Amino acid sequence: MIKEFKLPEISENVKYGEVVKILVSVGDFIELDQPVIEMETEKAIFEVPSNVKGKITEINLKVGEKIEVGQVILKVDIEDEKKDNVKMGEVKEKQIEEENQIFKENVEKFNESENKVLTEGLKISKKQEIEEEPKIHKEIAPAAPSVRHFAWEIGVDINKVTGTGPGGRISMEDVKNYAKKIVTAKREVTETMVLKPLPDFSKWGEVERKPMSGVRKVTAENMSYAWSTVPMVTQYDKSDITELEKYRKNYQKKLEEIGGKVTITSILIKVTASALKVFQQFNASLDIEKREIIYKKYYNIGVAVDTERGLLVPVIRNVDKKNILELSIELTELAEKVRNKKITAKELEGGNITISNLGGIGGTNFSPIVYSPQVAIIGVSHASMESIYIGEKFEPRLMLPLSLSYDHRVIDGADGARFLRWVAEALEQPLMLCFEG
Repeated sequence: MIKEFKLPEISENVKYGEVVKILVSVGDFIELDQPVIEMETEKAIFEVPSNVKGKITEINLKVGEKIEVGQVILKVDIEDEKKDNVKMGEVKEKQIEEENQIFKENVEKFNESENKVLTEGLKISKKQEIEEEPKIHKEIAPAAPSVRHFAWEIGVDINKVTGTGPGGRISMEDVKNYAKKIVTAKREVTETMVLKPLPDFSKWGEVERKPMSGVRKVTAENMSYAWSTVPMVTQYDKSDITELEKYRKNYQKKLEEIGGKVTITSILIKVTASALKVFQQFNASLDIEKREIIYKKYYNIGVAVDTERGLLVPVIRNVDKKNILELSIELTELAEKVRNKKITAKELEGGNITISNLGGIGGTNFSPIVYSPQVAIIGVSHASMESIYIGEKFEPRLMLPLSLSYDHRVIDGADGARFLRWVAEALEQPLMLCFEG
């Protein structure tokens, strides 16, 4: 029996990807959950495992091709498995059928949604061709036919316009003001992103052009968007981690024996989650369209990981419910998955705040860019010994430079300073977590 293995649903809002590598060949016998292709989405590069077992008879894609959810990747003959063991084959086939059904349901939902949108779009297009003005929907706000026609001509959805007349009646001026607001908002974003033509660099020497990777493209787009739309402020501070570092080193060997490796980053993850409980405006996102601030009741921390493909940010969930050892193990596992291209798109989503630690490379300080729709990001630089005046004499202390960039629309400067000082003091005096965090 020939089975089709289709690309399963990858993650919410991710429907397409590019084939980076094909890991199998026609004639190969594949097992359940065996990786068959490596693909890149706008979020990450990861392997796609098979949900069927048998001999590959056909491969329906090639490296560099863009594929979408529901597209047939492979065709597999599962009869070979039955010839070896009929009873086991029947059991496996049932399992395969059940798993295939799950993927088929996801694909069918996706196709139904796409077909519905396409059908509705065609209906609207035909109506617009034969009608001088759009048909009035029963639930839209009241407006004169001339006002409706004007909104339709300039491409404004009259259902989204707020009427200022009696009973919410929409006037011509209301439509114009709504259109101006949209144009102004778009202009504010795009004006700062106007590109100037580059000079011909080859005039001065040899050059080489390489296409940006998917991860680099998304990073560039996200950073440009964040820089253009989020008014950011960066706060700087230092934490005396002399005692913390002694404590960490004393317990490091014991923790390594049970699979843990406590780092400053893993400790800072726990400290940051506690700080979010004290300063809830940092555990939020801004809905500028509705003029609302969304406060989150969960504590997910993203950690920037340096890879050969660029910076990726896996997310550790429910940090407040885990101890530092558990966080250390999970951080190590996620970092390995990122570097080995095993990370999934879902593991890169849902962060409330991000930590970027460049201390292992060096540097005295830096200003990280807020990862929208988050409202803050913590930067960590290289710790170094400094002479600090304590009591009546100078003492050598290990000082850790910290930086905090935040969305000034949500967070005031004084709150930014308090938040970073709280984090610095928590690293200096971990016991305060028991009382305040």
